[in-house]
Amino acid sequence: MIPRRFLLAMPALATPARAQVPPVRIGWLTAQREASLATFIPALRLGLAERNLVEGRDIEILFRFGDDSMARVPDLLGDLLRAQVRVLVVQGAAVAQVVRGRPPVPVAFVVSSDPVAAGLAESLSRPPAGVTGITFLSAELNAKRVELLRELRPHMTRLAVLSNPTHPGDALEREAVEGAAARLGLAVQFHHARTAEELQTALAGIAAGQAEAITVFSDGFALQNRAAIARFAMDRRMPLAAGWRAFAEAGALLSYGPRLDDSYRRLAHFVARILRGTPPEDMPIERPRVFELAVNLQTAAAIGTPVPTSLLARADLVLE
Repeated sequence: MIPRRFLLAMPALATPARAQVPPVRIGWLTAQREASLATFIPALRLGLAERNLVEGRDIEILFRFGDDSMARVPDLLGDLLRAQVRVLVVQGAAVAQVVRGRPPVPVAFVVSSDPVAAGLAESLSRPPAGVTGITFLSAELNAKRVELLRELRPHMTRLAVLSNPTHPGDALEREAVEGAAARLGLAVQFHHARTAEELQTALAGIAAGQAEAITVFSDGFALQNRAAIARFAMDRRMPLAAGWRAFAEAGALLSYGPRLDDSYRRLAHFVARILRGTPPEDMPIERPRVFELAVNLQTAAAIGTPVPTSLLARADLVLE
């Protein structure tokens, strides 16, 4: 249970007394750069407004960005705690560090990894005291992306997989790809990258292995390097599939996975309930609710891979 001092009684917004109550402070903490999350923060704000939590009237959001430095997270966290935030909204790689430190305020997180594999929860239905949130991970969708690549290249026999081995959930994603590849008779080459140097080595290995298509496991590192990965695939006329729309927008042939804007908007649900007194651990960690297929026709033309009409008909977004 959350200590009583962290619970917030939210008076009815229509009462005259509400104007005398100062906005409640919400802390936003991430190790990423602000620009990398520019499209998602408005979705969170929209979700909060939909729940009658309006910035400047009901809430004040204190944003802290680590500019791609995990080393800055403890200082940024301390800054937010000194500012007496009532709830912490933690994003990405910073989640594990913050949750394991057991901060004295409730946490609502959003993360691409598997919270169970990361040791952050016993199960999605049983988050630890004071913590809940959303995971983007849907390992089974990796199998669907393999099937989509095979639909685009029916005679493909060799598939390359690019992943970050330190990303919790990597083993689940690998298992899903191996199962799909076995069903389709594909040989799979796994290439790992955690740093810029390892990425160059992995891409060189993919080129040497003569793979006919690439799928990438989506996480923060891959997202930051999506343009370079897409350019590599395009230069070699290889279809590239990933899990998030940002990859298709960067030049991947397709993406199929959670609609991240929807997940960030949904995150407001947890924040609102925490502020109104619900213990975070009473709310199970959620998986994505809405999925989307994006196809980049410019890339398809550039690499000489026609996109079947049947696949285009299923696409939620077609980039031309």
